[in-house]
Amino acid sequence: MKITRETKNAVVVSFGFLLLFTAYGGLQTVQSSLNSDEGLGLASLSVIYTALITSSMFLPPIMIKYFGCKWTIVMSMCCYVTFSIGNFHPSWYTLIPTAVILGLGGAPLWSAKCAYLTICGNRYAEKFNKLAENVVNHYFGIFFLIFQSSAVWGNLMSSLIFQYTSTEGVGLSGVIFVAIFLDQLDKQDVDEFKKQKIDVCTHLVATLTHLKDKRQILLIVMTMYSGLEQGFLAGDYTKAYITCALGIQYVGYCMICFGAFNSVFSLTFGKLSKYTGRIPLFFYATLVNLASIISLLLWKPHPNQLPVFFVFPVLWGMADAIWQTQTNALYGVLFLEHKEAAFSNYRLWESVGFVIAFAYANFLCIKIKLIILLIVLLTGMTLYGVVEYIEYSKAGRGAASQIFPQKTKIKKMLEVETKIEKPVVESDIEIHATISEVKF
Repeated sequence: MKITRETKNAVVVSFGFLLLFTAYGGLQTVQSSLNSDEGLGLASLSVIYTALITSSMFLPPIMIKYFGCKWTIVMSMCCYVTFSIGNFHPSWYTLIPTAVILGLGGAPLWSAKCAYLTICGNRYAEKFNKLAENVVNHYFGIFFLIFQSSAVWGNLMSSLIFQYTSTEGVGLSGVIFVAIFLDQLDKQDVDEFKKQKIDVCTHLVATLTHLKDKRQILLIVMTMYSGLEQGFLAGDYTKAYITCALGIQYVGYCMICFGAFNSVFSLTFGKLSKYTGRIPLFFYATLVNLASIISLLLWKPHPNQLPVFFVFPVLWGMADAIWQTQTNALYGVLFLEHKEAAFSNYRLWESVGFVIAFAYANFLCIKIKLIILLIVLLTGMTLYGVVEYIEYSKAGRGAASQIFPQKTKIKKMLEVETKIEKPVVESDIEIHATISEVKF
């Protein structure tokens, strides 16, 4: 892949997220221990996800349309920094309000990031005659390669909890980095939007309106599974298996292992999808998680089996790399014309998965949680299969042009060219010239 403006911007936004979540991720990991008095830490985490779900329903489409992806990212990152500031003097009066602010900024941040990478991918594909889906996949692979490494650095910080407060400037540096070096690629769209008569209510409910698309409805369970499986590893696996058998001192190392392999495989699968397509990768992730869940149901952990405790984070990181890169790219491809509302739905339902995992954490035994994961996984992938069938059927009826319009157009033009058997005349020259100008 050539180093272009689009690639540079994808790298910039990735490193911005790395800096921000190196600070926030480490803080989130130790929140329940760092602020354990009267359950303040857990309460703040609950407030964050509640506000995030609310935010997902209303804020991302209107913010992205009005401010553009770049400045939505910058403003939303500032919301994360306020929570870090609140932890300097943690109390109910500092953490809860800043948790609300963080939650409100969370959905616009992730939605704008996804929309921005999708724009970058499509522009690169158009510029170099590439298939847009492959480039978008690759950009998401680059993003998660860099971003997921924040789990390594964040958990190293959480292992050095007493030194953590001295690093809260890391998140602020991420904001400054993005504000300075990230280009505003959608400035023209923003300017045109501001000139229009804006029906605020319509844009505020765009996320909910998007649910009229049956494909979005069918993807809800799979998207929720993404939140459930991440919540299970970070909360239930570390508590029920690592802490009980080895001790809490191994939790950080377990999550570092997960983050490292997640990071590496994100780039690997982002590139591999160019040759395999997304369906085999989703199928592989399903098999990996299925085997892991069944193994955890049967396994009786013992301290003497130390390597086994780290095998599961490796497998989970490998599968999660697919869930993150391919699901984000899938939303970008299927809902390109309504990407703001689509990515808002993605963040909404993934957050619902997190909240469900968080809500029943203290009420259900580990086996029941694993069975729930198993059911949601199989149900989600079955419904995802229906989405792929719908897309296949549409393409079979000649609707491929709705998915890859440029590719379909050039294919038809090439077919016309091959049928021309007469001597080259002026019309032939025009056809050749037109074909040479068309880009994927």
